[in-house]
Amino acid sequence: MDGDFRTDFTRDPVSLRNFPALVLNADYRPLSYYPLSLWPWQDAVKAVFLDRVDILAEYDQIVRSQRLEIRVPSVVVLRDFVKPRKRVAFTRFNLFLRDEFSCQYCGARNDLTFDHVVPRKLGGVTSWDNVVAACAPCNLAKGSKTLRASGMKLRKTPYRPDAETLRNLGRRFPPNHLHESWMDYLYWDTELEA
Repeated sequence: MDGDFRTDFTRDPVSLRNFPALVLNADYRPLSYYPLSLWPWQDAVKAVFLDRVDILAEYDQIVRSQRLEIRVPSVVVLRDFVKPRKRVAFTRFNLFLRDEFSCQYCGARNDLTFDHVVPRKLGGVTSWDNVVAACAPCNLAKGSKTLRASGMKLRKTPYRPDAETLRNLGRRFPPNHLHESWMDYLYWDTELEA
């Protein structure tokens, strides 16, 4: 990967580059930390107009229509609570997040792919318990061999994460840009000052 490993896995729509709004659930926690729950400013303004959110903080930027003038929201909170999913989808992104974007054999953070611990050729299935993030060199070195035959060891045993585990892992990877109005609503894994 050429760019920052944390952002290469997320979409970067043009509409989120200018004045994105942090979206909080009705309990004032972000819907997700990684990727951070953001809406384009247009969606935030629409949600305000439809009375689906309350504005907690605003940018200095103003948008106008014929009859309305509104400051662009920078933090919004949903009026209705969105129940978090209990089951986590088995996706490439969630797998990499579970493994903290590092190879489970050597710890490398670039050129990631995934590897079947028990190879499919030997009856291994594609599941949370049998697939890990692996860099291309380690994946090639292991090939379709077992761990014992390849002489490789896993850094940690693969497991099925729950939604809370992934949310907490996501807190370890703050995005490159955090607007100052968001800081009171985000709790990243940083040491508190005494």
